[in-house]
Amino acid sequence: MINFVKSRIASFGYAFHGWGYVIRYEKNAHIHAVATILAVGLGIWLELPAVHWAVLVLAIAMVWVAEILNTAIEAVVDLASPVHHPLAKVGKDVGAAAVLIAACASVFVGLLILGPPLLERVIPYMSANFR
Repeated sequence: MINFVKSRIASFGYAFHGWGYVIRYEKNAHIHAVATILAVGLGIWLELPAVHWAVLVLAIAMVWVAEILNTAIEAVVDLASPVHHPLAKVGKDVGAAAVLIAACASVFVGLLILGPPLLERVIPYMSANFR
């Protein structure tokens, strides 16, 4: 039982190390991190209901999972095919497409979830400044 617990703790360490690698070395992950912080910050400020949080968290997770899997694909392709190969390009391009689709979908979800309450908060300030 102790070995099982130790191996589970080690597994979490490996996972966090992998996520850390993505954040440190993948430039697009910096964009995802900023978007995550902004979305969570806005969600807190707007006091989103639980169901909106659930959708927002799933959208954020979808982007991070796609980015992390894309990084894994790129690393494995680079290892397996150090020279340029058309199929290596396909693998990398398809992984990048997954990230693009996830990011676009998450922007749409963010607009649907955050947009209406944000407008409700911002419009009174805007209309007061134009009087």
